Amino acid sequence: MQTADPKTYKPLKQIDKNQRGYGLKQIAQMTLGSGNMLLAVELPNGEDLNEWLAVNTIEFYNEISILYGTLVEFCTPELCPIMSAGPKYEYLWADGQNVKTPLKVSASEYIDYLMTWVENQLNNDSLFPCQIGIPFPKTFLSVVKVIFKRLFRVYAHIYHSHFQHIMALELEYHLNTCFKHFIYFIDEFKLVEDKELAPLAELIQQFKARKENPTMNQGV
Repeated sequence: MQTADPKTYKPLKQIDKNQRGYGLKQIAQMTLGSGNMLLAVELPNGEDLNEWLAVNTIEFYNEISILYGTLVEFCTPELCPIMSAGPKYEYLWADGQNVKTPLKVSASEYIDYLMTWVENQLNNDSLFPCQIGIPFPKTFLSVVKVIFKRLFRVYAHIYHSHFQHIMALELEYHLNTCFKHFIYFIDEFKLVEDKELAPLAELIQQFKARKENPTMNQGV
């Protein structure tokens, strides 16, 4: 297994020039760089929805890997003995394949299981085909929805348990920008049910209000 870069939690998933999705990755980066978050999440004209979902799933995984990588010293089994998103929400780990009975584990263990599971999905060529011309499986959208549901839980834990650490690192603007992009994307393609987003419902509502009223989009 690859060794993670010290600045990231898991090795970043790259899309090379000769692989499918490279052009869409460039489009995604350009539109995101323009500062127009609404444009950044929209499916580009004439492009395949599954290709767009695949490229962005990889980019969101990479973003969260980098963000959580800054917090590993603060998120240990001793400091975060349960995987939670505030007092009302505790997550037990089960992937439905290797682990079918939900396990109560620390936040760091849970996130390691979660990110490893996502990494395995992204590296599975039958789910995320790299070669041009190979079709996406019929189960692709359902897998993507599970990935986004689980990635959200990492954001929820960061906001509820580590926001003070994020502020100490002066990363709050970066975190908010990444999360707003994440929320706009899952909202655009209806990838995560509202009940799953409940731990950060108030923050999400603020971001959505800015989406509906662009004049509010000053800063994040």
